[in-house]
Amino acid sequence: MKQYKKDVNAVESLTPEQYRVTQENGTEPPGSGEYLSNYEPGIYVDIVSGEPLFASSEKFESGCGWPSFSKPIDDAYISELRDTGHGMIRTEVRSTCGDSHLGHVFPDGPQDRGGLRYCINSASLKFIHRDEMEELGYGQYIDQIETDAK
Repeated sequence: MKQYKKDVNAVESLTPEQYRVTQENGTEPPGSGEYLSNYEPGIYVDIVSGEPLFASSEKFESGCGWPSFSKPIDDAYISELRDTGHGMIRTEVRSTCGDSHLGHVFPDGPQDRGGLRYCINSASLKFIHRDEMEELGYGQYIDQIETDAK
């Protein structure tokens, strides 16, 4: 199994917005994320570690203003932490190896897909198209990708 870790060079090359979101627990403005309307087949990986996080086949339109997924590719790459900021109790989602802030998970997702909504900042992600997955070392996840975008 490939080993993932926080890449110092990747952190240094982040845009100010990517840095604010991933390293300072920020949130991009709703509706502004690069991947909000992306329905190409592929996977989304952590922008600083490359660990595989979400498959396009689990992406859905939630209307919340951020990319939403019903489940992660592998629970081992997602850490969930209690977040009591902003006067509410939420569950923060972070990448396990990269320790990047990704967003939050809520129990209001599609019931036929498990009932969860992973509300994720585009700024924390890098998209790997299905056609590049094998070449970039993510071939083991191709079976989780549908060839037709939803």
